[in-house]
Amino acid sequence: MSTLEIKNLNVSIGDRPILKDFSLTIPKGEVHAIMGPNGTGKSTLAKALAGHPDYTVTSGEVWLDGKNVLETEADERSRAGLFMAFQYPSEIPGVTIANFIRAALQSRLAEGEELDATAYYKKLYQKMDLLKIDRKFTSRAVNEGFSGGEKKRCEILQMAMLEPGYAVLDETDSGLDIDALRIVADGVNSLRGPKLGVLLITHYQRLLNYIVPDVVHVMYDGRIVKSGPKELALELESKGYDWVKDLVPA
Repeated sequence: MSTLEIKNLNVSIGDRPILKDFSLTIPKGEVHAIMGPNGTGKSTLAKALAGHPDYTVTSGEVWLDGKNVLETEADERSRAGLFMAFQYPSEIPGVTIANFIRAALQSRLAEGEELDATAYYKKLYQKMDLLKIDRKFTSRAVNEGFSGGEKKRCEILQMAMLEPGYAVLDETDSGLDIDALRIVADGVNSLRGPKLGVLLITHYQRLLNYIVPDVVHVMYDGRIVKSGPKELALELESKGYDWVKDLVPA
């Protein structure tokens, strides 16, 4: 079975442990949401999966369709099918969106093989129309001068073009007004299917009104302490997070 499987992952920042024997399995075709208070390790999980150099994996495994990707560099993880949408996407002055995505796709081709420009732009414009992104954006530098909503739509555009096997969306709803949230959610929902597994990290239940998860996980103190159906998010919304402290193993 095609899965993203995280086994007993321990991650530290400097000498401070953040993730503690964290385990989770996400099959392709499913959307899993992780919720939890600030400082519990949600973004640490996302960045460790992506291979961020500031996060030290002290033990554990991350299997991507049968391959332990912790043994690979960040770009190799991406080419293997792992996509990361950042909470705070970086600006890349001087590099247009069109050229940025084109270079990412080109890097996935065999040596000597060239991306067909006509087919590339046809697909790019199709995905931009889906996400309600003005086609003029193709000539703009990546995220430079973008609003919060435009940055997040640009992230989802990259995801739509790269067609990963697994996508980690780190607080994609952060900084979005309701209209931008709906557009981004529509984009994610349009990509759902048997070939994509999604790990959706969020603080708030409102995003899950638009991107309905198959499973909701509650994270606290660097580990998952409870999992359940989508209704679990509503329980968190009404009760807050204080009660989950009692679920942490002694």
